[in-house]
Amino acid sequence: MLKLLKIAGRNLLRYKRRTLLTTSLIALGVVFVLVFVSVTSSFKSMMIAQNTDSMLGHLQIHRKGYVASIDSLPLNLNLDTANLERVEPLLNAHPEIETYSKRIKFGAMFSTFVETTSIRLNGIDPEREFATVPLLPERLLQGEPSLKHGEIWVPELLAKGMKVEMGDMVVIVATNQDGSVNGRQFRVSGILASVSGPGGRDGYLHIEDAAEVLRLPRLEISEIAIRIHNLADLAPLSASLNAALKKESGAQKREIFEIHTWESLSPFFNIARMIDVMTFFMKLMLVAIVLVSIMNVMIMAVYERIREIGTIAAIGTPPGRILSLFILEGLSLGVIGALLGNAMGLLIIAILNRLHITYDFGRQKGLLLQVGVEPVDIAVISVIVVGIAVLASLQPAFKASRMEPIKALRHV
Repeated sequence: MLKLLKIAGRNLLRYKRRTLLTTSLIALGVVFVLVFVSVTSSFKSMMIAQNTDSMLGHLQIHRKGYVASIDSLPLNLNLDTANLERVEPLLNAHPEIETYSKRIKFGAMFSTFVETTSIRLNGIDPEREFATVPLLPERLLQGEPSLKHGEIWVPELLAKGMKVEMGDMVVIVATNQDGSVNGRQFRVSGILASVSGPGGRDGYLHIEDAAEVLRLPRLEISEIAIRIHNLADLAPLSASLNAALKKESGAQKREIFEIHTWESLSPFFNIARMIDVMTFFMKLMLVAIVLVSIMNVMIMAVYERIREIGTIAAIGTPPGRILSLFILEGLSLGVIGALLGNAMGLLIIAILNRLHITYDFGRQKGLLLQVGVEPVDIAVISVIVVGIAVLASLQPAFKASRMEPIKALRHV
């Protein structure tokens, strides 16, 4: 095998210009795909983080039917104390879960004593909430990243429309489960930047204040937001929790809980899927480039070396050895092209990171482009290139191995 590899290398060096052009074309294709995958993966990761780490969390648990009615924020579908006693031990038993936060969500009237409008509110435990969605405090345009009793954070658009400023006193009026109305004054301690997607126009207050406004005799929550250590564990963890929660049925054997991943709650998941589709088609383009390049080179090599093939066949070289020789030439082209492309691609990625390129995403300005590539992506691209190079060599190699020595020697 080593001798065949030396012969294959010698044959490639006989046609230096053709070999250089072919490996350069393959390397260029690898560079484009590698840079595209790294940039889009970084953008996708940023987009997911902006949704999960600023408002949603990675997973959410609700009472059955709550999400279908979430526009009205129904208080009659809250999780009560008995439900929580069933759910929390399951969450604590999963090491994949980093932390979780309990929320009370409700609709209310927001009054500045001059004007009144509607608002969606989230009652949260600040410490647990900031651990579950760590980018939430970073959305503050004004105010300190702390939420105390008697304070409220209001969304930017509402603050501008109602001319609300830091320190203003406002009134929150909410309808309770029994239909009665209750109101309470709060001090504006933060103004939040609006983001796209669900929860982008929500206000925040302390969970105990929310319970007081709603006159809840016992703790009831609307949802549990969950943060996990590794996003790769999202699907198996969701399936595991869903199976465990289905066992926690009520007296009439009806399901009580439902679990949703961020993917089913955020419209940005469709954009993430589109990025994956574009990445797939870029890899298909790489396959086409390698396939055409290698096949062209190997077909020309077979055509130009017919007499040579006839000679080595006439002196007793078996067809399998001739087949291996041409496959090794194609393999060498693929390996060299992949190595050059990976090296150039990593260099370009390093340069992009050194340039500190910024871009805007929705209402967020000046986001830093942090390009990175996973080793698995490099491995997958390299395997695709080398595999297609070998496949592209099969037909010309098979043709060369099947040549009749006498006919080959007569070729002019």
